[in-house]
Amino acid sequence: MKTTIKLAVASALLAAASSASAAGGIVAGDWTLDIGGNVNAYYTSTRMSGDFKPAAGLDNTTNNITTGLLPNFLNVSGKTRQNDLDVAFTIGLQPGGAQSNALSGGSASEHRQAFLTFGDKSWGSIKLGKDLGIYASDAILSDMTLLGVGHGAAGVGTTTLGRIGAGYMYADWKSQVAYSSPNWNGFSFTAGVTQSWNATNDAGSISPVPGTSATSTARGGSAPAFEGKASYEWAGDVAGKVWVSGISQNVDFAAAIGDETAKAFDIGANVNVAGFGLTAYYSKGDGTGQTALLNNGFDALGKSRDSDDWYVQGTYTLPGVGTKLGLSYGESNLDGNSTDTFNDNEVQMWTAGVYHPLTKHLNLVAEYSDKDVETSAALVANRFDGSQKTISAGAILFF
Repeated sequence: MKTTIKLAVASALLAAASSASAAGGIVAGDWTLDIGGNVNAYYTSTRMSGDFKPAAGLDNTTNNITTGLLPNFLNVSGKTRQNDLDVAFTIGLQPGGAQSNALSGGSASEHRQAFLTFGDKSWGSIKLGKDLGIYASDAILSDMTLLGVGHGAAGVGTTTLGRIGAGYMYADWKSQVAYSSPNWNGFSFTAGVTQSWNATNDAGSISPVPGTSATSTARGGSAPAFEGKASYEWAGDVAGKVWVSGISQNVDFAAAIGDETAKAFDIGANVNVAGFGLTAYYSKGDGTGQTALLNNGFDALGKSRDSDDWYVQGTYTLPGVGTKLGLSYGESNLDGNSTDTFNDNEVQMWTAGVYHPLTKHLNLVAEYSDKDVETSAALVANRFDGSQKTISAGAILFF
């Protein structure tokens, strides 16, 4: 049976893991059906200092056993050729690995994928349904911590955060209608309309921003968001990929404020040569916020905040054994505006990781991530300065 994981990042980060598939598939009438996915689990230990410290008397270190940035995936997909069209579907379930209820032993579950596609290699394809967003998607798909943990392990959610909010914005999983072009000698593009998000003005514990806890009155606009990306990919002794993407969404405030627009763009590149890999990424936003789309992008009066994200990542794959060593550093910055009580909220993190293919299906992973959050403000009460240091070790299995 042919089994694949629908997140293409698996092959980009650890070819030994994602190449584990056999030829064939289940033939059911006109359809060829596939099943695939991954299971992962990590032991994590996060030590908090500065303003991240818990209340007096509580331990500064939190230990969890949980999934990493990539959730557990179980995907069922099918494809067929009818009336000169390639028709396909994917439905995915993502059960969490963290125990969310100490009494029942239950865990959170998500439903991130449910979409259909149709098209032809001569003119491209159309996607309808829920899948990974378009803007900033290559940033997360290039992140080495997607096979590991990164930051955010101190909580017990469905997944950790990897480098989300510490180098790039979360692309998220969105209902969408999107067109993808054919591949013209390495060049391709995707453009689509996606479900608009509501603006929120509360960053919570992910990247605290003192003075922004009041919920804004904004909601998603009556129109959807517009997203697009273009990329060029090449092979050879020096292989690589460059891409740009962008997003624009109307944000509807109360009548006294009116409508605003949140928008952002990014640019990135991957280069691979002789076992070495280098990734560089940068994004700039106005009203798009920090960590998650529209999170703290506007104040309660509808005034937008500027933001930028960037990270660099270097990897080296040891000849013969296939072990990948990686080191990355990134920042996410949110600027205060003229009405804010803070000047800047900066989240920075560096991560060192080891990713070893024990078999072509199974990878052992160990990481160390050091995240620092600093909010500068004139008033001491609006300042924040804390760090979280996370050690993680575990395994991820692709099937």
